[in-house]
Amino acid sequence: MKMVVLMKQTFDTEEKIVVKQGTIVEDGVKFVINPYDEYAVEEAVKLRDEFGGSVTLVSLGPSRAAEALRTALAMGADEAVLISDDRIPDDEYAVSKVLYTYLSKENPDLVLGGNFSVDRGSGQVAIRLANMLSIPHAASITKLTINGTTAEVHRDAEGDLEILTLPLPALFTAQQGLNEPRYPSLPGIMKAKKKPFKTYTLEDLDLTEDEVKPATKQTILTLPPERSAGQIIKGEPAEAVSELVSLLRTKSKVI
Repeated sequence: MKMVVLMKQTFDTEEKIVVKQGTIVEDGVKFVINPYDEYAVEEAVKLRDEFGGSVTLVSLGPSRAAEALRTALAMGADEAVLISDDRIPDDEYAVSKVLYTYLSKENPDLVLGGNFSVDRGSGQVAIRLANMLSIPHAASITKLTINGTTAEVHRDAEGDLEILTLPLPALFTAQQGLNEPRYPSLPGIMKAKKKPFKTYTLEDLDLTEDEVKPATKQTILTLPPERSAGQIIKGEPAEAVSELVSLLRTKSKVI
């Protein structure tokens, strides 16, 4: 079984985000594998060990993303591909098109990715990519079972559970609960250094800058306004309720 895992390198979730002049400051920041992508890597490695085949990691981003790919190789993936080109905009449509151009020539049996990336949180890339590849797609899965040429998945659906059966090839995005990602072992880290690692640019994919123009344009980027301190209302219940209603009407203007 030929499997591809879509990966992204993101800020560590414990990092403080600093924005200066509309740009996120990356100096001194710790980067990690997007947490939801770790579930996808783990699931692909488990399926490879069960059914045979190969696991290829694919990431689109700056050169620093190689570190995340190396970590995933140490988790057990077989090879990695980094598509790195400053001309590719940070736009879901453009990213999907570049990934499609690469994957359309690979013909994988299964594509896995994270439910969304913790930096942008749009959850668009996988859906767009599945549409471009004309293959079935299910998001936010918590269980995956392969039965020959079909896959049965469980997925979160607004607090409920959906059970779907889809033909392969298909694309699935992982949710927390799908598995427990392993930590890279020392032998795994050593083996990762010798595993195939390719880096592509737009030219390598026969794409031009005009072909990956963004579908959206970011006009401004700011942090949310700081929350003001809360106000404690004291007094008897009837008086406190009356004051609260008055404040909600006159100050907060929510009623």
